[in-house]
Amino acid sequence: MVTYRLDVADPNAHLFELTLTLPRPEARQQVSLPVWIPGSYLVREFARHLSGLRATQGGHERAVNQLDKATWEVACEGGTTLTLRWRVYAFDTSVRAAYLDATRGFFNGTGVFLRVHGRESEPHRLQIGRLPRGWEIATALSAAPGGGFVASDYDELVDHPVELGRFWRGEFLAHDVPHEFVVAGALPDFDGERLLADTQRLCEAQIAFWHGGRSRGKSPRAPFERYVFLLNTAEDGHGGLEHRASTALLSARRNLPARGSTEVSDNYVELLGLISHEYFHTWNVKRLRPAEFVRYDYTRENYTELLWFFEGFTSYYDDLFLRRCGLIDPARYLRLLGRTVTAVQASPGRQVQSVAQASFDAWVKYYRSDENTPNATISYYAKGALVALALDLSLRRDGGSLDAVLRRLWDGSAGGPIGEADVAAALEAVGGRSYARELADWVHGTGELPLQELLAAAGVAWQSQAPSMAQRLGLRVSESALGGIKATHVLRGGAAEAAGIAAGDELLALGGWRLRRLDDAQRVLRPGDTAELLAVRDQRVLSLSLRLPADASLGAPVQLAPAPKPNAAALALREAWLGR
Repeated sequence: MVTYRLDVADPNAHLFELTLTLPRPEARQQVSLPVWIPGSYLVREFARHLSGLRATQGGHERAVNQLDKATWEVACEGGTTLTLRWRVYAFDTSVRAAYLDATRGFFNGTGVFLRVHGRESEPHRLQIGRLPRGWEIATALSAAPGGGFVASDYDELVDHPVELGRFWRGEFLAHDVPHEFVVAGALPDFDGERLLADTQRLCEAQIAFWHGGRSRGKSPRAPFERYVFLLNTAEDGHGGLEHRASTALLSARRNLPARGSTEVSDNYVELLGLISHEYFHTWNVKRLRPAEFVRYDYTRENYTELLWFFEGFTSYYDDLFLRRCGLIDPARYLRLLGRTVTAVQASPGRQVQSVAQASFDAWVKYYRSDENTPNATISYYAKGALVALALDLSLRRDGGSLDAVLRRLWDGSAGGPIGEADVAAALEAVGGRSYARELADWVHGTGELPLQELLAAAGVAWQSQAPSMAQRLGLRVSESALGGIKATHVLRGGAAEAAGIAAGDELLALGGWRLRRLDDAQRVLRPGDTAELLAVRDQRVLSLSLRLPADASLGAPVQLAPAPKPNAAALALREAWLGR
């Protein structure tokens, strides 16, 4: 079969060495490296880290001709086994590529394994060769007889990240399915048993959600035989990438639970929400997926308008499952939801792009964010989650639920590809009426979602909070003792834009007073007043006229909380949605 060997060539130089052994090559055998990794919608050009590609047959060098940025052709002679060797520079700490130093190794197959054209559907084998002493291997790949790992095809091979090094590992069963949790970089006081117990609760709840609860003493059947969480912890960082039987996670070390503490801190809730999000993706995008993703094209962008569903709905359920598992209470869940509402309302781009358009444009907008991103597009994660909320509360008012919609989609597609028409049909079947108008307005339109009305009907109080100075001005800033106050984003239609502030400006003084923090401006300028603002741009000091508006026209912070005395119907709806 197609066989790869990966060796740690030089940890200090961050170099992996790869060897590909290919029986019966074509006379003009082409190979290529993917330009992107499924689940992260940006052309990342992994080939830029590949070097030194050489080919031999029977000990004889063969010519290698590069055809484009990520494709090579080898001139072979006869059917003798072809051997390719190359190196990959690995120093990306994210969950999307590859990393190697003297303490840890990690890789996704899309960043290291050349794809053999014409042989993608054959079984592929992986052997891990030279490793530093004491290092272990963690992956969800199936063990191969005689050592190494085996995959049924190239897609399966590259859908299983691999962690290398010295790390903590623990195990648990969720509805009889073995789960392994690997944590790299944890502090000595890390409470692994608590993390395992809480993750087990999440996994059991999500398996039961998709496949039903226990019946006649049997567990619901998950669509995988084994699952692996690969968590790398660092001083800072946050992210995750879903795979068919595993996930790669990155989180700040401070988010891990510490021994001797039972507090459910905001940091720990952030980590649990990330775990919940990526695990939910095991069903929603890895199996139930856009029809456009039936077969990935690794050479170019793969477009779909459905990321609002697959990422947005997953973002809705991630924190909701923390509530359903009892890891947080209803009040805390609503506070988390209020942050999402605030973030969307503070993004002028929601009035420019629909979430369907934002999904299609992810390759050039969401994943290539800049100072104008909040004005040009909307997060299909955040607004997609609010679309899910609006649909769920509408369905519950009509006698259904979004839970039932997702299960119907799963059953109807046999856990396979779907399109928006399937979503619309499932909504109608569960809710007993057409939701075409809601889909047109909420998914393909740029109007406001009727969240306040829907939440009130579910016994949730909507409270607008006092805005910060940045929110009042329509401005996002970074503040530090050394760097001062720097504008990072100027929001469309805000007072900062009207004053002529630009991204990158350093804000020095207002009304003759030096500014150390932007909120200090509230002591200098009253709502409705105008004052001189001194700013620095490209070494020039600018004098700008800044008027402080009376309110935050670009969205005041929203706090959601259980209404203290909801009527009986609202209380019943809220308890069915969130529990008591």
